Amino acid sequence: AAETERQRRLSPGLVHALAAGGVFRMCVPRALGGGEVEPATMIGTIETIAAADGAAGWSAMIGATSGVASAYLAEEAAREIYGSDPEVVSGGAFAPLGKATVVDGGYRVTGRWPFASGCEHCAWLMGGSVVLDGGQPRLLPSGMPDNRLMLFPATAARIIDTWDVAGLRGTGSHDIAVADCFVPAARSLSLISDRPRARGPLYAFPVFGLLALGIAAVALGIARRALDELVALAGAKTPTGSRRLLAERPVIQAEVARAEATLGAARAFLAETVGGAWERAQAAGAIDIRERARLRLAATHATLASACAVDLAYGAGGGTAVYAASPLQRCFRDIHVATQHVMVAPATLELAGRILLGLEADTAML
Repeated sequence: AAETERQRRLSPGLVHALAAGGVFRMCVPRALGGGEVEPATMIGTIETIAAADGAAGWSAMIGATSGVASAYLAEEAAREIYGSDPEVVSGGAFAPLGKATVVDGGYRVTGRWPFASGCEHCAWLMGGSVVLDGGQPRLLPSGMPDNRLMLFPATAARIIDTWDVAGLRGTGSHDIAVADCFVPAARSLSLISDRPRARGPLYAFPVFGLLALGIAAVALGIARRALDELVALAGAKTPTGSRRLLAERPVIQAEVARAEATLGAARAFLAETVGGAWERAQAAGAIDIRERARLRLAATHATLASACAVDLAYGAGGGTAVYAASPLQRCFRDIHVATQHVMVAPATLELAGRILLGLEADTAML
């Protein structure tokens, strides 16, 4: 983890190990050689990786959830990108910061996207773009702009070194950019207006919901590591001016118990919600809007609760926790970068609450 932070990217050996283990293909349809796993399996896998290294867990999550694009692409494009190389990794950014001008056979795309986690080990990248037709934004029947995700070879993009940040440094989430890049129509998709071509209960889950669940899994893993580190530290450290181990202090005992309960309750709520949604996806092939709201609520709650648990562990660790050699400080920095993601921001609690109260809400990103 320390070397990953210094390099600000995953090592080639680690990327190969994750790819060979099928981590990046967990959300790719079986028809394309992917795992098409249950969301609970994806969450557990990412959580385990994140407990070892938050940046590796985040990179695994981005690579895995980006693979959902394979279920939406035209078949020939899906096979071109995801069906030929069993270790292919894709990534990019969903935000519609690019411009895609309609031309014969596809689009000419220009744009720059920040937060492209893992871009240095991706073979394919993607960027959200506003479709322009005749110089004007093309509109959907709803009147909203047609924003589509454009997929292009990583060799067509420029990586701009911008990822100098407090936490999750090893994710290498630099900016990516393309200029006048031709993207065939078959290599574009809309996560808002398109429906998945692949069938199966996994693809009944909302794409942004899966992303939020993946972020929650990273947060849970980071928190698990922080609590384990605190327990190990408390059993070995005798604070200055004390004759007792840190573990023998009642205040530390209470903090460990409180953090463990906070983390366990958040994980249980997430597991219950995901399990219920999976059962409905299997039975009905769809998840209604209230269930989507509960999924986002559970993901956001798990992320924020994990941050609380890490804060407790970091505080209880005392001066030892501030040293670069302590995994507690890395957990503290990593979790507070993870909580900044828009998919699990506190505002998502308001959205979920409106839906649960039966009020109107903008559900496009749910």
